Amino acid sequence: MGKRLDLLIQLAHGLAVQFGDSCEIVIHDLKAEQLEHSVVHIEHGHVTGRELGDGPSRVVFDTLSKDPSKIKDRLAYLTKTDDGRILKSSTMFVRGDNGTVEYIFSLNYDITALLAVESAVHDLITTEKESRLSDSDSDSADDAQPQQIIHNVNDLLDSLIAQALSLVGKPVAAMNKDDKIAVVKFLNNAGAFLITKSGDKVASLLGISKFTLYNYMDAGNR
Repeated sequence: MGKRLDLLIQLAHGLAVQFGDSCEIVIHDLKAEQLEHSVVHIEHGHVTGRELGDGPSRVVFDTLSKDPSKIKDRLAYLTKTDDGRILKSSTMFVRGDNGTVEYIFSLNYDITALLAVESAVHDLITTEKESRLSDSDSDSADDAQPQQIIHNVNDLLDSLIAQALSLVGKPVAAMNKDDKIAVVKFLNNAGAFLITKSGDKVASLLGISKFTLYNYMDAGNR
């Protein structure tokens, strides 16, 4: 292990001890030969059920598909586990000497119990006027919806495909060429085609050839 990874592991362990069993800390190695197994260290993996050798989250593929100079840490956003628990998450990108992102250092803190307490306290202290005002802000609530924690690349690809289809809003059988280009563009921007054999799956789903898929990828980049 390199000195940079050793330091990250030391920090991960210290933070895990500091914040306790509700705080999961995950280190992804973006230099790994097999990105399908990018998790090289994890503390309190029971929070999400992940283990060493598990696959990357969507943020890993987002990182690999972007210009390194434009990648910024993402702090204090919501995610959720398979069983519905809500996590407060932060993702930090650790760069090498040449500026390339080499590791991703992620914290996931289970705030489910704290949210229950907050809700109970809120009901006790909120006035009727405040309640009406909060109802009027419901349109902005979607921005704070937690993202699903993904365990492996197959689940991640399925999730990205579902999002792409939802974005277009049509069944595949009803899609025209522009709709299919929109699906491919979304998946390409999300880094989905970095997943092994993802191109075969998407081409089959859309009823197009691999050659056409590549043309749609080019069209989406224009």
